[in-house]
Amino acid sequence: MKYVIVLLILIPLMMQAQVNADGTIDTGDKFANAKLEQRESSEIISKRLEWWKEARFGMFIHWGLYAQDGCFWNGKDGRSEHMMRNLQIPIADYEKIANEFDPVDFDADEWVRIAKDAGMKYMILTSKHHDGFAMFNSPSSNYNIVKRTPFKRDPVKELSEACAKEGLRFGVYYSLGRDWHDPDCNSVDGWRSNIWDYPNEAEKDFSKYFERKVKPQMIELINQYHPAIIWFDTPELISKQQSEELLALIHGLDPTCIVNQRVGNKLGDYAVREQKIPAGGEPQPWETCMTLNGAWGYHKTDDNWKSADSLVHSLVDIASKGGNFLLNVGPTGKGIIPARSVERLKEVGRWLDIYGESIYGTSSSPFGKLPWGRCTKKVSKEGVIVYLAVFDWPSDGKLLLNEAVNVKRASLLNNPHKKLKIRKINSGISIELPLQAPNKMASVVKLVMESL
Repeated sequence: MKYVIVLLILIPLMMQAQVNADGTIDTGDKFANAKLEQRESSEIISKRLEWWKEARFGMFIHWGLYAQDGCFWNGKDGRSEHMMRNLQIPIADYEKIANEFDPVDFDADEWVRIAKDAGMKYMILTSKHHDGFAMFNSPSSNYNIVKRTPFKRDPVKELSEACAKEGLRFGVYYSLGRDWHDPDCNSVDGWRSNIWDYPNEAEKDFSKYFERKVKPQMIELINQYHPAIIWFDTPELISKQQSEELLALIHGLDPTCIVNQRVGNKLGDYAVREQKIPAGGEPQPWETCMTLNGAWGYHKTDDNWKSADSLVHSLVDIASKGGNFLLNVGPTGKGIIPARSVERLKEVGRWLDIYGESIYGTSSSPFGKLPWGRCTKKVSKEGVIVYLAVFDWPSDGKLLLNEAVNVKRASLLNNPHKKLKIRKINSGISIELPLQAPNKMASVVKLVMESL
């Protein structure tokens, strides 16, 4: 349900949060007792999402201890960033990876440049994945990159600052319901839970973990880095009250912070679809997150790379259905975004340099399924603009749009000053195109209309 948070109670409570002598943050029971007033408030959520809807394309980054040896441990393939669970690595052994984790080649400015060159408008970094290791300086948990590794730097801080310099929005991913380092974080009776170190699921109390780790780290992340987005994951066991508390805490500190619906219990600002694009889009704001190959984190033997063509097609398809595309990279243990990732991102960026107008700030297609490609729309000073992204270029140079439309002007986005001829046919219009497609991935026809 969409909601409004009553801040009169919450703001003083946030200011009263204390850092204890042992480095933990004392929130007491103040947030647990905070009262929320719930009512429909699409205006507030829409306002919060304005920049996000304009952005359309972002970079997801999965980076943590699992990257040290490319998701391998003691010569065994951990298969993914879930390496700790897949190999059932004891906490005592997994912690030793932190002693070696020293990504000396990490350069926040370079990562942001790669994202910006790809045409991405925002970036989300894993601040804590399922292994429970904080990739930021967390006063409430010594199990973090600054205190436990020879690196001793804070990548969340460095990336948030680098994004601000280059005009990108920065957000953080946070694993909510899985933490294999915490004794109280159960997960649906052992499914994806640490049952090799903590076998007794009945003794685990999610609320203790929620109070001891989740809430203090949320306060730290917002106060220290001011993220534009909190990207939650794994809300399996969180109660509705806890989801509401978390939203109250976040928006009490920063009412503009976007929160995805994986905060749980159908709350949050937008829906997430993982590795898939819904056939008809979604009735609410939504985002597809997708890997560049077969894993989220860096896996040194995974060569199952998506082509730049398929990435552009996914971006166009998602935009045509009113969604955002969050495309993932998995940096190495040395802090380098793999060359194969960078190559593909550069190709997408080159396409967006020419055709980005058809993606950024657009809304979903006003038409049904098109046999040759996809369509996006926007309203501007020129009028109503429809962008026809053509995947399958017509061999006879005639693009058929079986819709009753009144077109003032038609042109190719790569050649905007040359008008295209349009002929009315019974079912719609025929647009005369060059015999050769201007772009092998997707070429875009721009139609300007008075109305639609």
